[in-house]
Amino acid sequence: MPQYVFDTQKVVRYRFPTHTNDLIMDRKDGAASEAFFVILEPGEAPPLHVHKDAEQVFYILEGEGTMTVGLDEAQTVELRVGDFVRTPPGTHHAVHCRGTSRFVYLSIDCFTAGPPAAEPTWDSHVRVMCAEHGWDFDSVKLGEIDSDISPGPHGT
Repeated sequence: MPQYVFDTQKVVRYRFPTHTNDLIMDRKDGAASEAFFVILEPGEAPPLHVHKDAEQVFYILEGEGTMTVGLDEAQTVELRVGDFVRTPPGTHHAVHCRGTSRFVYLSIDCFTAGPPAAEPTWDSHVRVMCAEHGWDFDSVKLGEIDSDISPGPHGT
């Protein structure tokens, strides 16, 4: 039976050297999407990257950040609580926490052709990321936690 409701207070945490992802809904549980909270501590930023097979949309819940978009003619935009952001497939981007407190957003990857066959689960995707960056998967995946993120309006 398909799952229709996912508890945002029970997530699976992945702590990368550059940021944290708290998985809410695995891509294996959706027809064409996955959802997670992204948590950046002050000064953190994942590297500039691209999702060739997904449009990524996110909603800012806490903190202050910037997003760099593009490669050759990159532009930087300010991000604040309440902003809704879209990065089309194939768009290079990176988000940076610029405040003195953490920066948190709800991120949803929308796969344009369904979840990638080569990476059908979030874990399979994380294993590829770890291999590419020299990270240890078993150190990155921390497991299920009780989330301290408040998904209410404007972080309340």
